[in-house]
Amino acid sequence: MVPRGRSTYSDDEIESIWVGGAPVLNSTVTLADYDPAWPALYEREADRIRRALGERVRVLEHVGSTAVPGLCAKPRIDILLVVPDSDDEDAYLPELEDAGYYLVIREPGDGHRALKGPDTDVNLHVYSPDSGEIERYLTFRDHLRADAADRDLYANTKRELAARTWAYIQHYADAKNDVVDEILRRATARRELPEHRG
Repeated sequence: MVPRGRSTYSDDEIESIWVGGAPVLNSTVTLADYDPAWPALYEREADRIRRALGERVRVLEHVGSTAVPGLCAKPRIDILLVVPDSDDEDAYLPELEDAGYYLVIREPGDGHRALKGPDTDVNLHVYSPDSGEIERYLTFRDHLRADAADRDLYANTKRELAARTWAYIQHYADAKNDVVDEILRRATARRELPEHRG
């Protein structure tokens, strides 16, 4: 999952936000062609999350590259979950842990939490409703679903970067910042056109 309203992470920052230490990659990144089974994997996880949290789920969306038909991706389902207060871990984390999820990232500055799933390879990203990241993720996903040229640009950038060796997967994600920002600028400008307004 790419959109992040910041520049890049240093190695020390990566280590500081990972619970129990960041996994070292020291390799290239494996990308898979789009798999039409990915949305069903998301739906299975979404059902599990809704059963665990009930009305505490404010927003639940399939995001990231596996949510964009035709786009290559790391075969990992990215899920955006918005809860009333992501910093109040006691209000949602125990139920998610009971459902098999476990916390791997804690970013107190922006309230971001990331969890891994019990069976399917997922990144469950948790935010509070006031996070600017929510709109960025959804705008980026929706634009790539609708714009073949930007989808191809993003895919080509990903393939080029994935062929390089990265110490941490976060460095690969950070290397995509420029193209993500470029695409988001176009997506935002497009949404502001009169024919795209609600």
